[in-house]
Formats: sequence, structure tokens, C-alpha cells
Amino acid sequence: MTPQRGFFIVLEGIDGCGKSTQGRLLAERLRGLGYEVVETCEPSDGPIGRLLRERGEEGFRFPPQVEALLYAADRLHHVEEIVKPALRAGFIVVSERYLHSSIAYQGAGGVDINWIRTLNRHAPKPDLVVLLDVKPDTALDRLRGRRLTAYEDYETQRRVREIYLRLVEAGELIRVDAERSVEEVHEELFKLVVECIRR
Repeated sequence: MTPQRGFFIVLEGIDGCGKSTQGRLLAERLRGLGYEVVETCEPSDGPIGRLLRERGEEGFRFPPQVEALLYAADRLHHVEEIVKPALRAGFIVVSERYLHSSIAYQGAGGVDINWIRTLNRHAPKPDLVVLLDVKPDTALDRLRGRRLTAYEDYETQRRVREIYLRLVEAGELIRVDAERSVEEVHEELFKLVVECIRR
């Protein structure tokens, strides 16, 4: 089963908030209802996305303005290769990260947010953007035991979360308290998605 048109869902949040887990659970449940679902993420699996991911895992960060340009280029490639074809086919697209990650992360690095929006003006607007909100202490505790990327220090996470919360206040994202159990978060997220699809 597919919606009458494609439906684009984005999960946002600081590293360690549970995007991967919640995206997988959401996709599985939607498929169980008969929907066709495409799971994707940013940075993408394209050449620019792989570069960004590999350098981040090495502990390297480009200057914030360069990052903003690279993420915008990766996003355009991601949209043309994955998102738009799936939406045209009527599928539900569930993406971990999208435009608001650039606003939050590069914005936290001092890049003008309006310029970031201009760079991404051709990125289609999602139908639903959810912030899986956790405190930086919680996120870093969840990440303990694995090698951290260049983005996963307390101060970066704190600044990024502040921007995300301002975007919630502006009505661009819907906040879900992700400090709770995986099951509780999933149920709230699933309810939000079903309500949006029905509308």
C-alpha cells in the first residue's frame, strides 16, 4: 500500500538521541501496515556524503562555511537520487537528518542560518520533521564506549540542541521527548506520523 502521494518524514536530533533506532522501528511498523517505505540518511551514501562521514569519523571538521556548502551539495544529490524518485513513486521516505541538521550544526559553528537556507532553497520541504530531544549528558552517555566523531563533544551538542529547540519554538519541528524508553518514544512518533498521513 502507498499513500496517494509520497510522504517525507525527517528525524532530527543531536548525536545519540536515537534517530537510527526510531527510524528503523518506524519503517518496520509502517511496512507492517502495507506501506512502501524507503529508509535513508544524511550524510548520504553518495560521494560527498561518504567524504563527510569518513572525515568526521577521523575527528576532522572542515571550516563551518565549507561544511555548509558540502552538506548542501550532498543534500541536493541525495534529493535527486533517492528522495524525489521515492516520493514520485508514492513511497514514504524516512530520513535521518536533513536540512535542519545543517541549520543546527553549521549554525552552531557560527554560519549565518539565512545563508544556509539559501544554499538549500531547492531542497523539498518534508511533510513532518520530528526532533528527538535529549540532553547532551544523556546523548554522550549513550555514545560511551564507541569512538566519537568530530561533532560529538559536549559543547557542540549543547549549542546544536539550543538551535533545534529554537526551531521547535518557531514551529518548524515537532519535539518528542527522547529521554524516555525506546517503546514510549516509538509510540509517540508513530502516532504523529499516522496523524500526518491521514491529514
